[in-house]
Amino acid sequence: MTAAQFREHGRAVVDWVADYWERVESLPVLSTVAPGAVRAQLPPSPPEFGEPFAGLLDDMDRIIVPGLTHWQHPGFFAYYPTGASGPAALADLLISGLGVQGMIWQTGPACTELEQHVLDWLAGLIGLPERFTFAGSGGGVVQDAASSAMLVTLLAALHRASGGRVARDGIDSGRYVVYTSTEANCAFEKIARITGLGSSAVRFIDTRADLSMDPKALRAAMEQDVACGRTPVLVMATVGTTSTGAVDPVQLIGPVCREYGVWLHVDAAYAGVAAICPELRWIHAGVAEFADSYATNPHKWLLTALDFDACYVADRGALTGALSVLPEYLRNSASESGAVVDYRDWQVPVGRRFRALKLWAVIRWYGAVGLREHIRHSVALAQQFAAWVGADDRFEVLAPHPLSLICFRLRGGDEANRALLDAVNATGRVFLSHTEVRGAFALRLAVGGTATRQEHVAAAWTLLSEWADIVAAPR
Repeated sequence: MTAAQFREHGRAVVDWVADYWERVESLPVLSTVAPGAVRAQLPPSPPEFGEPFAGLLDDMDRIIVPGLTHWQHPGFFAYYPTGASGPAALADLLISGLGVQGMIWQTGPACTELEQHVLDWLAGLIGLPERFTFAGSGGGVVQDAASSAMLVTLLAALHRASGGRVARDGIDSGRYVVYTSTEANCAFEKIARITGLGSSAVRFIDTRADLSMDPKALRAAMEQDVACGRTPVLVMATVGTTSTGAVDPVQLIGPVCREYGVWLHVDAAYAGVAAICPELRWIHAGVAEFADSYATNPHKWLLTALDFDACYVADRGALTGALSVLPEYLRNSASESGAVVDYRDWQVPVGRRFRALKLWAVIRWYGAVGLREHIRHSVALAQQFAAWVGADDRFEVLAPHPLSLICFRLRGGDEANRALLDAVNATGRVFLSHTEVRGAFALRLAVGGTATRQEHVAAAWTLLSEWADIVAAPR
């Protein structure tokens, strides 16, 4: 593809994306295709000769778009949003066009130093302490997702707890244990398997009435493990759980971790970016004093587009000690000087994209004020929805909702609530997901999409209200 052809087709792609954003509201949020329908429309073998690029855009409309669940639809309220935005999309084009492989400083000095600088910016915006920045003993690194942040911080914690022996000799079966709440991200157990600890090393701690981790139960579990000769390695506290948005009391969990010499990782994948608003910074109570590592996902609620997890450590030496392997072909004078960061030592893969451009573009386009407006807008819409639910005797709110996620249900049995969820999702106008709260089937409405406005939240409530009587009626 020549530069002239790239210009021609590049303009067509930008137009296509802009047109998609303008028309996405007219599409059904949840794809209606049957399993296998997309593959059935694709040729059984690849083309022998190249094809015009315009044909690909035609197939985007004909095959791909009907087979999508539209995460950028303003009626998408399921799971958590993915924050696509114009500046992030354009930055992704720059990333692909530059094709930088930033594994070490030498292979992309600007790639490395912009990442350091932008993550220091973000740390300041959300109120993280200096020790999580490159001005202190730690620093930030872009991971693809919160799961990867869990993995690398657990490896760092094992490195510290074993004095480096795990990195050399591997895991002693049954020796090390880790802790998180019963409401935490399901990826934590997967990470325990990947590291070799195994699922049996994970202690799921009971929660308090507000669904946050119970520090007393955590202490009791640690006491029991120590008495049995096991070594507590890491506790993962959550700021904004996947299921209900619960906020663990880091300020109470931290002292327990410190008493037992345990690494404290704070998973704030969904909610952490909310701390860009001073009035919401309470969610980070205890982080500055006690956390060893911290991660949040700007690709969820901060308009940055997949994939972008901001992972911070207070002691970068523990992380690089766990992950650094130096072959001869990567040796260079800059790395050996100790004056630069080689991010390949901060993650599992060696290769890495120039992801920092996305957050740089987003922060520069919106500014801190614009980003705060986006967060506050989402929270206000969610609180309005909660007020509507709370004022209707047919419904009940099931969990605290200080941010932009509401867990609720129709009073009555689980069957009626499943029917209600299926009915509103089948309209194509909205998409809600579900969870279980204290054993009860619950509907989840998460606000935060780039294009979501009050009329879309109001439309969701109208649909729920209209269908409530229908699904609850005797049959």
